[in-house]
Amino acid sequence: MRILSNETPEKVGEEVELSGWVDARRDHGKLIFVDLRDRTGTIQLVFNAKDEVTYKVAETLRPEWVIKVEGKVGERPAGMRNDDLPTGTVEIGVAKIEVLSQAETLPFDISGDGYEINEEIRMKYRYLDLRRKRLRNNLVARHKLINFARQYFFGKGFIEIETPYISKSTPEGARDYLIPSRQQPGKFYAMPQSPQPGVLETKTQEVIVRQNLLNSI
Repeated sequence: MRILSNETPEKVGEEVELSGWVDARRDHGKLIFVDLRDRTGTIQLVFNAKDEVTYKVAETLRPEWVIKVEGKVGERPAGMRNDDLPTGTVEIGVAKIEVLSQAETLPFDISGDGYEINEEIRMKYRYLDLRRKRLRNNLVARHKLINFARQYFFGKGFIEIETPYISKSTPEGARDYLIPSRQQPGKFYAMPQSPQPGVLETKTQEVIVRQNLLNSI
């Protein structure tokens, strides 16, 4: 069964399966080291020239290729440990590898913070830019903040209610989601294309009103 990279320190001596992106590749002759990245971090893979099948595949790997590997978790030699990484004390001796998807050469490097890259280029390739560690951490921080707020209000007895909002159509770039009017044939309502302050305020008031009604029952 597949595990995530941050679980590997607890699996020393066990056979595991991992999937993720090729973050970096280092060729040392008879050994090739590959950093495999998933949403929890990176783990070092080791390909030995004695295993010709996996070694030949490792020679072709490039950044952001998606791969699946199977192998045994082992402890790194004392002089090769990286205490700055949660997985810096272990590595995977790869016994089997499968390339799930290949990637073209990236338009920019995603290993750094990205501040030096033109913003227009970053927005054009936003799906790549979001793989950057700094932005990934921002998404995780946002998730934790929103989850904390939700749990706080849930603890106070609030109920989260999702209802569609219908508003007057506005000329924007995206297509409108139209809803036909029953009382006025041939006319339509449109779903709002982005959260508006008035809509958010109305929704907040609606939740409060419904909560008060529930408390009065």
